[in-house]
Amino acid sequence: MNTTTVGVDLAKYLFAVCQLDHTGAVTLRRELRREAFVAWLAQLPAGTIVAMEACSGAHHWARRCREHALQPRLMAAQFVTPFRKSRGSKNDRNDAEAIATAARQGNMRFVAIKTVEQQARLAWHCVREGYKTEHLAVMNRLRGVLAEFGIVIAPSAIALKRALASILECKNLPGEFIELIADLRDHWQQIQSRLHDCDARIEAHARADERSQRLRALTGVGPLSADAMVASVGTGGDFKNGRQLAAWLGLVPRQHSSGGRERLGRISRSGDAHKVPTEKATPEQIWIRQLATRIPFGKLLVAIANKHARQIWAMLARDDSYDPDAWLRHPMVQRNASRKNTLARAA
Repeated sequence: MNTTTVGVDLAKYLFAVCQLDHTGAVTLRRELRREAFVAWLAQLPAGTIVAMEACSGAHHWARRCREHALQPRLMAAQFVTPFRKSRGSKNDRNDAEAIATAARQGNMRFVAIKTVEQQARLAWHCVREGYKTEHLAVMNRLRGVLAEFGIVIAPSAIALKRALASILECKNLPGEFIELIADLRDHWQQIQSRLHDCDARIEAHARADERSQRLRALTGVGPLSADAMVASVGTGGDFKNGRQLAAWLGLVPRQHSSGGRERLGRISRSGDAHKVPTEKATPEQIWIRQLATRIPFGKLLVAIANKHARQIWAMLARDDSYDPDAWLRHPMVQRNASRKNTLARAA
């Protein structure tokens, strides 16, 4: 079967299209307005591969392609760049051809297409991140304008909140400046309120989803992480194993290897320390403590996140709950235990 491959450079209003036949030769180039593109998709033969970069709106168009029995393929933009013929002349025409060419590669990795429900849940996380940025920006704006009047406040929300209560009652500052500070304070509080609303809605999503509930059994995985993972990867079936999920999350070092010599880049993360008495520690917490004595703190955090990613994949892909004693059933652990028992009886 000779399947046609179509590369689409997505945009808001004008879409560039490049069509390749089964040999890879260009058979059609067009630029279509949004309405014309919708009609053009509907007339494509069933089974046509429609390739796009995984950008804004890509998942929407992928779902539209499926409605017309087409085969959508989404790719990360960095995988498309090497297939652009003229790197010094980037335009929609060249991009569409590069997208179509990249989609024909047998070893190409494609992005899983998200459902409407997944994107709706992820939208809450996206908006929450925006509110976090705005929250910090307004805090810095308040501290900046107050510093112009010799009022220096520690960089924390609690310190700013306490200081504003007395500043708004100050008689030594201009009245219009006090009005400005009051307006900024109200705006800051509104952002805080909306941020709390997002947290509440995300936590409600996590409580209502059985998969999120199971993920929260992992130490260090809260409602935000659990809901984001389920909304992003679904059942995890798009990854062959937990190692692929960890790599997709970026929990691996950058490589600059050549000539048989490995050169691994640095990865750093930050987190909070959590102390648990040894007699109450879980096997995973004991493993973390032992690991902390051998590697630097930054690598330790990445190792923990990497292990969590693999555990999350296993729980989602196998529809299983977290079992802290699962490691005891590993063949290597049982073999070592059997060997120790044999030696003990021989002694």
